[in-house]
Amino acid sequence: MKERIENTTKLGRISEEISKEHKGFNEWILVASRRDHQTILQILIDGRDSEAVDIQGQPLPTLVYLAREKRPQCHHHFKAGAMNALIRVSSRISNSPIILNVDCDMYSNNSKSVRDALCFFMDEEKGNEVGFVQFPQAFENLTKNDVYSSSLNVIMELEMPGFDGNGGPCYIGTGCFHRRKTLFGKKYKKNYKTDWKRWSNRSVEESTSVLEETSKVLASCSYEENTQWGKETGLKYDCAVEDVLTGLTMQCQGWRSIYFNPERKGFLGVAPTTLLQSLVQHKRWSEGDFHIFASRNCPFVLGYKKIPLKLQLSYCIYLLWAPNCLATLYYATVPSLCLLRGISLFPQISDLWVLAFAFVIFLHRAYSLGECIWFGGTFKGWWNDQRMWVYKRTTSYFFGLLDHILKRLGFTKSAFVITTKVAGDDVSQRYEQEVMEFGTSSPMFTILATLALLNAFCFFGGLKRVIADLETMVWEQFALQILLCGLLVFINLPIYEGLFIRKDVASLPTSISYQSTIFALLACAIALY
Repeated sequence: MKERIENTTKLGRISEEISKEHKGFNEWILVASRRDHQTILQILIDGRDSEAVDIQGQPLPTLVYLAREKRPQCHHHFKAGAMNALIRVSSRISNSPIILNVDCDMYSNNSKSVRDALCFFMDEEKGNEVGFVQFPQAFENLTKNDVYSSSLNVIMELEMPGFDGNGGPCYIGTGCFHRRKTLFGKKYKKNYKTDWKRWSNRSVEESTSVLEETSKVLASCSYEENTQWGKETGLKYDCAVEDVLTGLTMQCQGWRSIYFNPERKGFLGVAPTTLLQSLVQHKRWSEGDFHIFASRNCPFVLGYKKIPLKLQLSYCIYLLWAPNCLATLYYATVPSLCLLRGISLFPQISDLWVLAFAFVIFLHRAYSLGECIWFGGTFKGWWNDQRMWVYKRTTSYFFGLLDHILKRLGFTKSAFVITTKVAGDDVSQRYEQEVMEFGTSSPMFTILATLALLNAFCFFGGLKRVIADLETMVWEQFALQILLCGLLVFINLPIYEGLFIRKDVASLPTSISYQSTIFALLACAIALY
């Protein structure tokens, strides 16, 4: 299909062969582009057609393709706008009371998922309270040691069940069954009941072609003008994590959410296969989450007296990702620079107060290791998780916080950066071998390389000072700082390889090497002099 589209674009017209075989190509015009085209809607399989059966003779469900109208002068609101158009069109064609939302890179891995979700919605005692049923986000292409810490195992296996126990999980944007009425902004009332027998308002007599034409207006750019779509109705606009905000709003309207994690995962997707993809993805998540916290949609404001305090606090685990970068940046720079300068920040090793620091350091690491192993990880996988913990908090979360501040000040506008999941053969091979992928220039890589070199310079400079003054037992004052700095150096080994050892196309560019070396030496010079 990709080749047919590209060849048609180069040719500048629709060939007769393609025109006969693919109806959708007839909608294509010379001036059309990804950001400027009319609504394209086609019912590919009509469930009313007696000939619409599978190879076993079983009836097939209605299948519809939709490309909503896009015009340069009209904001299309990214993923939230696309889903709202789908909600309206589906209400005209099927009007099913339950909607399943999955990302485009995900597929069904469990044929019982629909039945399992409906068990919650149709429960005679509590089913009428359920607004959405959230399945975990899982991936099929994870490596054995999860080199980019993409599995989200701790989040999906530990934190989300805890979320569920505190009042219901958040909506994570994929693998989620929604009650249609909740997406239309309906508030929950105690006497609410669903009549499952009256599920469709579609006219049986209406032909497929007429239904297609009458439904197109629902996906036009002008349909939402002067309406509450994106505000009170549908998924919420003007937020990079519209899913989290939409789920929070539903819970504040009285609906209950359910987290269901079957042994066989309901849906599987594709995890990022390069370091930059992973960092960009977490930058969007952290920026969007903090946007919610720093707005009138903050759980403590929007959810005041509407959802339990423990649920409000549960949201803060993710909404405060971005400002967490400040503490991590401090620990990744200040103790190392002070070590180089000869300033002690921690109690000396012979002081009893050092036990408090040692207890926190080792207990936390042991606890995180236990979590990783308990949920099917490996020791190396845990170490990769510690590495990505540092990388994300010094780049993704930092840029997420910075971007939010700049938007608040009016210097930048909202954007939705799509995480690319398609990788070439060479990239896929390195990913399977768990070789960290750099390859391109990025401000995130500049920061990572600068911090890595800064810690290396300070570590060896501090060791030199300690070795020179062994007789005065100066090492007792700097033992914890040397341990922290050495740990950061060990974490950054893949970056040193990318800077100085590796010569393949996935290594760090020469420009990054020069820039990071200059910045690191400058920081050390300022600390010393």
